[in-house]
Amino acid sequence: MRLAFIVNGVKDRKAGQTTVHLAMAAINREHEVWLIGAEDLALDPDERVRAWAVSPPAKRYKSPDSFVNQLNGPNAERKRITVDELDVVMLRVNPAVREPERARAAMTALTFATAITRSGTIVLNDPLGLQSASNKLYFHLFPQEVVPRSLITCNAGDIKSFVKEVGQVVLKPLRGTGGKNVFLVRKEERSNLSQMIEAITRDGYVIAQEYLPEASEGDMRLLLLNGKPFKYKGKYAAVRRRCGDEDVRSNVHAGGIPAQAKVTEREIKIAQLVGPKLAKDGMFLVGLDIIGDKLVEINVFTPGGMAGARQFEGVNFFSALIQDLERKVNFATSYRHTFDNARLATL
Repeated sequence: MRLAFIVNGVKDRKAGQTTVHLAMAAINREHEVWLIGAEDLALDPDERVRAWAVSPPAKRYKSPDSFVNQLNGPNAERKRITVDELDVVMLRVNPAVREPERARAAMTALTFATAITRSGTIVLNDPLGLQSASNKLYFHLFPQEVVPRSLITCNAGDIKSFVKEVGQVVLKPLRGTGGKNVFLVRKEERSNLSQMIEAITRDGYVIAQEYLPEASEGDMRLLLLNGKPFKYKGKYAAVRRRCGDEDVRSNVHAGGIPAQAKVTEREIKIAQLVGPKLAKDGMFLVGLDIIGDKLVEINVFTPGGMAGARQFEGVNFFSALIQDLERKVNFATSYRHTFDNARLATL
């Protein structure tokens, strides 16, 4: 299988990232693997999508650190490849990165990815679905019984009225990831509300969301594969993320502390409610962030958490995912690429 990962920047790869673990698992299963920066894509005059890409030496890697070292080392192969001749392309671009140039490149990559599907190359997650889900408004299209009470607006007065009515509220940007500009508005701290709103509205719309008391215990990241809870060898790909000291954010790189997750019927019910729409939209790999009996985030662009799940559960979810890609490629070949990309993405 010939596989590529499109990322914000190849040199930005770090050992703990899901993309690195997936690429390493693919190479260890003897597949050809390329990493492509979003800004390195091009549509040539012959209407083929090409890119400058990097492939680490083909060898068996024992650690993600050695993989990253080889990826950035002198023995890595760097050349211009025809992307739509590959079997699978995984989109791992984050359109909410802080650098404006990288953010624009990430969104443009979705357009390139749509062109890549024309040749029969499988692109995951489906690029048309990702364009629909390019901001958190997508999240609010899911059943209201699992979504916290929320307001999405740019109007400061409406936000203040919502806060007054609901009580404790979390404010965050409609576009954004990683816990940037996320504020907990407590009753006794409303004097700072205007400054919080101003900080978020610089980048656009604000989500005002009721605060869930269970948030003090952190959240659970539950990964879905093909629209269903990702389960391998009887273990779920899930990790609990506890908030750092005096921090409402549970994102690991924002101070959250990973811990083993206990997936119950409560989380499975949420997954069963949202999974069919995600599958219909061609969302192959998705991260659900769950607090109590509510869904607070859906990550369809660069869902992480698999490394923590592997650490606590003791099974190699990365290898299982690559095996699923192998199955998809065999299926597409058998049916002579007659299935559209969105349908094939979650078969």
